[in-house]
Amino acid sequence: MKWITRENANVDRVACPWLIKRFIDHDAEFLFVPSDEVMRVAEREDAIPYDAPNVELGHIDGRCSFDSIILKYNLHNDPVLMEVAKVVHAADVRDDIDTSPYGRGLRAIAHGFAYLHGKEDHRKIELETPMYDSLYAYFERERNVAP
Repeated sequence: MKWITRENANVDRVACPWLIKRFIDHDAEFLFVPSDEVMRVAEREDAIPYDAPNVELGHIDGRCSFDSIILKYNLHNDPVLMEVAKVVHAADVRDDIDTSPYGRGLRAIAHGFAYLHGKEDHRKIELETPMYDSLYAYFERERNVAP
C-alpha cells in the first residue's frame, strides 16, 4: 500500500512510517510531496494520506498523526507502543512538549536529522527507524524489569 504526506518530514512524518511498517503494513511505500499536492497525488496514486490538513490520519482533537494512526488501526492494546506514542506526541505537539520526559530529546534529535538531511525524507526514515526501534526496546525492557 502507498502512504502519502507532506515533504520535508520531521517528528510525526518520520515516526508514522516506523509505526506503519512495524505494526500495519510491512511493505508500505511512502510518498512525500509538497503540501498543496498531497490530496491530488493521493487520489492519483491510491495512497493513504497522513499528517496533512483535513485528513483522518492527521492532527485531530488534540491528537498528532501518530496518535490518529494508533486509534484507526486499534493499536492501543500494546502498552509499550503507547509509551512510544507519548514521546512522539510530546515531541510533535509544541504545547504538549513536557507531557513526556523524553519529548524534548526526541524533538531535538528529529529536528537535527531534518537540519542535516532537509527534504531527503526517505533517508531520514532510514536513519531514524533504528532510533524508534531502540525507543520501543527501551520501554519494553523497562516494563519487563520494573518491580
